[in-house]
Amino acid sequence: MEPGITSLLPPLLAIALAVTTRQIYLSLAAGVWLGYTLLLAGDPLLGLREAIEGLVAVLSNPGDARIAMFTLVIGALIALMERSNGVKGFVDWLEHKRLVAGARSAQWLAWLIGVGIFIESNMTLLVSGAVARPLFDRFRVAREKLAYLIDSTSAPICILIPLNAWGAFNLSLLSDLGQGNALEIFIASIPYNFYAIAAVLLAAATIGFGLNVGPMAAAEKRTREGLPLWPESTPMVDQDLLGATAEGPPAKARNMVVPVFAMVLMMAAGLYITGDGDLVAGSGSTSILWAALFALAIAWILLLAQKAFTMDELTKVSLKGAGGLLPVAIILIFALALGDLTDKLGTGIYVASAIGDSLPPALLLPVVFLLAGIMAFSVGSSWGTFAVMIPIAVPMAGALGLPPAPFLAAVLSGGIFGDHASPISDTTVVASMAAATDHIDHVRTQLPYALASAAIALLAFFVTGLLL
Repeated sequence: MEPGITSLLPPLLAIALAVTTRQIYLSLAAGVWLGYTLLLAGDPLLGLREAIEGLVAVLSNPGDARIAMFTLVIGALIALMERSNGVKGFVDWLEHKRLVAGARSAQWLAWLIGVGIFIESNMTLLVSGAVARPLFDRFRVAREKLAYLIDSTSAPICILIPLNAWGAFNLSLLSDLGQGNALEIFIASIPYNFYAIAAVLLAAATIGFGLNVGPMAAAEKRTREGLPLWPESTPMVDQDLLGATAEGPPAKARNMVVPVFAMVLMMAAGLYITGDGDLVAGSGSTSILWAALFALAIAWILLLAQKAFTMDELTKVSLKGAGGLLPVAIILIFALALGDLTDKLGTGIYVASAIGDSLPPALLLPVVFLLAGIMAFSVGSSWGTFAVMIPIAVPMAGALGLPPAPFLAAVLSGGIFGDHASPISDTTVVASMAAATDHIDHVRTQLPYALASAAIALLAFFVTGLLL
């Protein structure tokens, strides 16, 4: 199919339905069905058949299947840490040491964990969410605020670090372009990655100055009144899996800390092993699945050694936890299928073709940033945006005799911005899951902050373009 404006219809339909109806499953399904219908000359029945096959194809892709498995394993791990009162034990330890004494310090803890763990974005989201969510609930801080803080310190931090899966992916794209030393270009682009920097700093300012804007202010008011969620909301995690239980074992911090620490270590080890000794060349999807399975095994060993649970009880809790995150896995499968579909429709190529040769240099960087943002918003994938836009923007800089680093940064910034603003983004889904909040509520409350950071980045790219 020749890329055209109709290639935007499936993702736009999914986004519009998700925001207006709050039915994320049906919205994504409608987008996938419409896309395949367009591919098959408008035949809705053939489109339905191929849409089903498209969903099946997601699980036939090893990387996508690992992400789906990872989601279920994380569900089992969350359930074990909660039912063993490990999370409660860690929260009690923080309060005993006076490390977290109120709402603001709980928010700073979430922000610091997000900044400190930069190996993998989903890892950052899950660790931050597991540690901070009970504190947010205790001190009556909105779960939407938690989702925003961890979302703004996961991908934005990961994209600034070359030695992780994000860096490896983009370095491989740069290497294929033959534009000189890929690592040097990436490092040179870091100071120009204005959206990522603005997002992290704005999150810090939100904590420091209590910047609750629009829907976030309403969410904070609701939470202070004792309601962790809106009455019509559907949290991304089964609420039965959350919170300490009276019949559980004594609260011990190590029942949470040790598995989480093991997960972080195994993530690094997985990248090293799958990269044959090179962290940058490692497989992110493989490593994160290994890390989750290793952490789950450690949790089992700990609890069996303490005689806190029998083998049968551990199995039941783990299966219930995996089932609690099945909705997340389904959303991810739909989102990945929609991403594959937009590639077939040529959505990214169509959006990228909007860049004209007649644009003055001062406008090139802002336009590249906006196009990358629109594409990431439409397809729900920053990585897919990088794959399409980097091979366009970086060679364009070379052809114009301009340095490639600012153009690379414009693509990376735009990809992260679109990812933050899109309700069909997988990282946005995981942030909602980690904070145990409604997904659309997270998107709505985060959007004003994402737009503010984007405005700052847009101005910065315009000024940079003037100075090139």
